Amino acid sequence: MKEDVLIDLADYRTAGALVYTGRDRGEEVRKKSRVDELAESADHVIVRIPEDTFSINPSFLEEFFRNIVKKMGASAFWQKFSFDNKGEYQVKDNLQLAIERILRKSSALSR
Repeated sequence: MKEDVLIDLADYRTAGALVYTGRDRGEEVRKKSRVDELAESADHVIVRIPEDTFSINPSFLEEFFRNIVKKMGASAFWQKFSFDNKGEYQVKDNLQLAIERILRKSSALSR
């Protein structure tokens, strides 16, 4: 039976960092967290955002979720993933932008 899993971004940040940025960091966290594998094996994936996070840039999110969004599409992604954030920063706008970029690049490459 599949289950819910948690990815806590605090486990993957540089000590004291309040911003998640850059494709290279997104790729690193994707690999270390095994998010691609977890998306396959779990019913639901919860991504916990540290309370003191100032920003998560679209470039980080693009690389972090690239494989999943390409495979599942936006609708299935939103059904599979949820975000736990008790702080002021809200990831939804930057995540939506990242998803749009991923899907736009996938469409352009598939022509």
